Formats: sequence, structure tokens, C-alpha cells
Amino acid sequence: MSQNQQIPPMVQELLAKFQQTQQNLQMILAQKQQLELEKLETEKALEELKNASDDDAVFKQAGTILIKSNKKDLLEELEEKKELSATKTNLLVKQEERLKITLKEQEAKIQEMVKKSSLTGTQQSPKA
Repeated sequence: MSQNQQIPPMVQELLAKFQQTQQNLQMILAQKQQLELEKLETEKALEELKNASDDDAVFKQAGTILIKSNKKDLLEELEEKKELSATKTNLLVKQEERLKITLKEQEAKIQEMVKKSSLTGTQQSPKA
């Protein structure tokens, strides 16, 4: 007898939802980490640009090439990029918090159903 045959179908369904939520959380965490790296790069570029004199030649990257630009425009562009990254990060933090709450709720339901099915030997339906 396999392990899947021993686990009631409703518990299997809840476990699948739990695993999907865990995967979603991992994706959110990866996106947050990527945004953090982007933020650090942007802050470093801003720092360097602010230290450059107004007469210095400055360039911005466009794909695989560099295009000459002016300091003022690049400063504005980088500040905007920094703000956008902060906004995205805040959104991801909120999503992360919601997913963590969902995971706790799902885990509690799974434990409750496993406990009930082991006590009664019957299959319970999820209350989602």
C-alpha cells in the first residue's frame, strides 16, 4: 500500500495547496532579493553620479551599448528607479506577509484534518 493511498484525498488536496503557497512564497522572496540587489546598484550609481562634476562625461547603459547623457537627467532617472524599486519591495513585503499567514492557516487545517481522520478513520472535507 502506498503512502498516497493512506492519506485521505481531502488532506492530499490541502497538502497540494500548501505546497503551491510555499512555492509562491519562495518566488516572492526571490523577487525581493533581486529588487534589493537592484536597489544597491542604483544607490551606488547615484552616489558615484553625485560625486561626479557637472563637466564630467556621463553615460547610461541601453542594452549592450552606452549612450552619452547629462548628469541631471541621469540623477532624475536613477531617483525614479529607486522609488519604483521601493514601491515594488513594499508590495512584495505585503504579499509575503499574506502568504505566511495563509501558510499558517493551511498548516493548521492540515493538522486538524489529519488528527480527525486518524481518530475517526474517516475522510474529512476541507472547509476552504
